[in-house]
Amino acid sequence: ESTRINGTGVDAGGQGAEIDPRIEEQFGLLEDALMAAGFTVWPMIEVEADDALAAAAAVATSDERVERAIICTPDKDLAQCVRADGRVVQLDRRNEKFYDWAGVIEKFGVSPTSIPDYLGLVGDTADGFPGLPGWGAKSASLVLAEYDHIEAIPHDAADWTVEVRGAAKLAKTLHDHFDEALLFRRIATVETDLDVGEVDDWRWTGPTDAFAKMCDRLDAPALTRRAASLIR
Repeated sequence: ESTRINGTGVDAGGQGAEIDPRIEEQFGLLEDALMAAGFTVWPMIEVEADDALAAAAAVATSDERVERAIICTPDKDLAQCVRADGRVVQLDRRNEKFYDWAGVIEKFGVSPTSIPDYLGLVGDTADGFPGLPGWGAKSASLVLAEYDHIEAIPHDAADWTVEVRGAAKLAKTLHDHFDEALLFRRIATVETDLDVGEVDDWRWTGPTDAFAKMCDRLDAPALTRRAASLIR
């Protein structure tokens, strides 16, 4: 079977501080509505929502019954969870596109194992860190395709075995901001050692008894009938 792993949430230390208060105040209601609908909810307080999705993907692939886990978000950092054996893929629902191992390489120019390093160099505005000056997607992908990880990149561009425009300047920037690059990579690395339960805990069996009341509160009575029609 395939397990689809979806997520939404606000993290205390990241994007949450930048969210419009009018939107942020609705997250509690959203969580209550999802739980009433019978869905598993992982409210993330000390870590990001992406970490919960990564942890769930790890749990799913440890269950031999799960043939494939689908992480339903286009977030760049979650590309690091995609596995070479095809058991974890990423889905960009808006563009209706799946990214397997080859797909991640085609999109970013690096393998999933180098995604944290890639983001450490180019930055990720979604997670609020800038990356290193001058390092862009093209330069980072070319260098990391050769060296895989930040620590393996020679500090002297003369030692690089790949041709990159402005290599000397890029190498100096990396040398001068090496600790920052490692910090940004750490921020971009998802946590998987979280308690998100087991696969059987996530199986949807229909809405709870509180769902009808929640639909009335939301002035959406049609959702009650729609949910009931989905129960097999």
